[in-house]
Amino acid sequence: MSHGEVLEFEEYVRTRQDALLRSARRLVPDPVDAQDLLQTALARTYGRWDGIADKGLADAYLRRVMINTRTEWWRARKLEEVPTEQLPDASVDDATEQHADRALLMDILKVLAPKQRSVVVLRHWEQMSTEETAAALGMSTGTVKSTLHRALARLRQELESRDIDARALERDGRAQRAAGRGHERGRERCAA
Repeated sequence: MSHGEVLEFEEYVRTRQDALLRSARRLVPDPVDAQDLLQTALARTYGRWDGIADKGLADAYLRRVMINTRTEWWRARKLEEVPTEQLPDASVDDATEQHADRALLMDILKVLAPKQRSVVVLRHWEQMSTEETAAALGMSTGTVKSTLHRALARLRQELESRDIDARALERDGRAQRAAGRGHERGRERCAA
């Protein structure tokens, strides 16, 4: 790679770094993993930078590299996960509603297969068109549409099941508080 192309790549990374890191954060929930994902994708892209004829498509190329890298990592992971009937509660450190919604969405996105997650991220967060998403993922527009439809249906189902679980917990909590008040009244009568 020529010195001019190296400088061009460095300038590209400097100007697009924040947007690319946001894309990586949407593909993997852990911030450290997102940084690793972006660095790996940048290293892979650096080796092929001179082969990208239209530098205006560099973002799409890099996103594709990130998606492929994330998929490689997902396939190579050790299967230490144990399926359970009940999903753990999502923990939210920030009390603001916006951050809580984002944390819930990131948690719920984990139920999607990598292909579905990629389609949802590119279409809704990156606001790419169906055609752009299809090109970035190397699939037909029909496959993007059907994958998105199934992914959104799965997300709705997960949200509904969590809402039902939350209402049941709330109902159980009210019943326990009522039982506790009744038990205290009984003690007061016995003491009198």
